[in-house]
Amino acid sequence: MRRRSRERLYLLGVGAFFVGKAANLLLNAAAFPRLRPRPTPPEAARVSILIPARDEAQTLPHTLPGVLAQGAGEVLVLDDHSADDTARLAAGLGVRVLRGAPLPPGWVGKSWACEQLAGAARGDLLIFTDADVFWRPGALGAVLRALEDSGADLLTVLPRHTGLTPGARLLTPLVDAAVLGWLPYPLLRTRWPLATVANGQLMAFRRAAYRRAGGHAAVRAELLEDTQLARRLKAAGGRVVPALGQGCVEVTMYRSYRESLGGFGKNALGVHLDSRALLLGLGLWHLLAYTLPWLRPASPGVWALRVAGLSERALVNLVSGRRRVPDLAEGLLGPLTPLLALPAYALALRRTVRWKGREYPAR
Repeated sequence: MRRRSRERLYLLGVGAFFVGKAANLLLNAAAFPRLRPRPTPPEAARVSILIPARDEAQTLPHTLPGVLAQGAGEVLVLDDHSADDTARLAAGLGVRVLRGAPLPPGWVGKSWACEQLAGAARGDLLIFTDADVFWRPGALGAVLRALEDSGADLLTVLPRHTGLTPGARLLTPLVDAAVLGWLPYPLLRTRWPLATVANGQLMAFRRAAYRRAGGHAAVRAELLEDTQLARRLKAAGGRVVPALGQGCVEVTMYRSYRESLGGFGKNALGVHLDSRALLLGLGLWHLLAYTLPWLRPASPGVWALRVAGLSERALVNLVSGRRRVPDLAEGLLGPLTPLLALPAYALALRRTVRWKGREYPAR
């Protein structure tokens, strides 16, 4: 009898978890803003597109032409002490390249690069974007239209994943799953700073709001600098609006499973509010929800959990605009995903984080 009660409690608990996530995903499917290509408006002359780059010689020839074609007032690339030909290649493509100053003590490399870019920029709209982000035709017009329509002080975009290798598919798309499955858009639009999501791959600030939040200097030691800066801006009374990039903005974030482990390990603790207990607790819960049903004897209730776990990532990909057969087939990874993420959790629990050849203390 006791065993039956535990089984019922397990099925009810995990079932409620999936029902809640499905409801949240449906809400975000209806409410989450999506970029649509727009002609470049006259106010693009006020825009500075700012790209921090460290060892991006293989990436920039593919992504930088699309940025330059947007018609922004200026595009700046900061070469952050690259060991490759990043600076020469960027300059050869016709962009103004800044040489990064040495990293001061207490700063994370990306925040220092962005702070220097902001100081050199002339525009009153500052758009920080990563070197691996593809700007498609009409993307700048889409960003500016969304910024204007929403009244945002910060518009932050989740680019659509593209060019995923089989290894990168294992974990990389979980960025979308975390946002769309866990964070209801109406909550993100509240004034509560903790209810904030931001993506440093594309963050479009009004300069006055950026300075009011303290700029990247205010988050100089944060590994999750994008979300922390967005929280500061919201706490200062600013409005933060997230949007899906769809076909306007895409990214090839990681090129292998190993690369994705490093990236997820760097950010995982910050995503879990710098709480190791929360990190471990949710990691265990994901094993119970997604993996354990496949290790238990089959029953109608267990099969319902199996189907829910297989369906979730496919539904997330539909919402994010990834609708090809390989994208939808990622749902089949559901039972394995918590196991594949374990090495990233182990990296996140370390006291130091290594990223882009530098080492930083973890919280």
